[in-house]
Amino acid sequence: MAVTLFPYTGDDFPLLVEQNAPEMMTYLGGPESDEALQRRHEKYQRLMREGKARMFRIASPADPAVGIIGWWLSEWHDQPVQEAGWSILTRHQGQGYATDALRLLVRDAAEHGDRPLLVANPRVDNAASNAICQRVGFSFRGEEDSEYPPGHRIRTNVWTFDLAGYRESLALGYLD
Repeated sequence: MAVTLFPYTGDDFPLLVEQNAPEMMTYLGGPESDEALQRRHEKYQRLMREGKARMFRIASPADPAVGIIGWWLSEWHDQPVQEAGWSILTRHQGQGYATDALRLLVRDAAEHGDRPLLVANPRVDNAASNAICQRVGFSFRGEEDSEYPPGHRIRTNVWTFDLAGYRESLALGYLD
């Protein structure tokens, strides 16, 4: 699968709305209100302007709007990290788009971020997202209790990717 990542813009709000369907929000606490979606849309743009996140629209040769992926500054066990998240529209799931997009995101996180780890926290029962982490080369670090959305307790798997080592490999020319 060939995918391209395009920086998330104000024009991508309809994609965020489309992803708010019940079947898409199963692992994220259910659909958000219109107001919450608007706040998230504005938050993505604000964090990008501030250099605290890089959010992208995922496009394929067949569709300019496959999903959304991104990373943002975060902390894990009192350590500064970059955290990744993604969502692929239902009609595009199971086609390899998320795996390809996450590979591109890892490189972007290494090139544009400065923290040692990229962390992903899919729910333990989200088999697809956990498999994607494994395929892309993240290391499984165990299960943890989390809260998403705020006030909603969930159990997640913690996956980390060694961005420091990846950056070193890039600098040495081991990765093209």
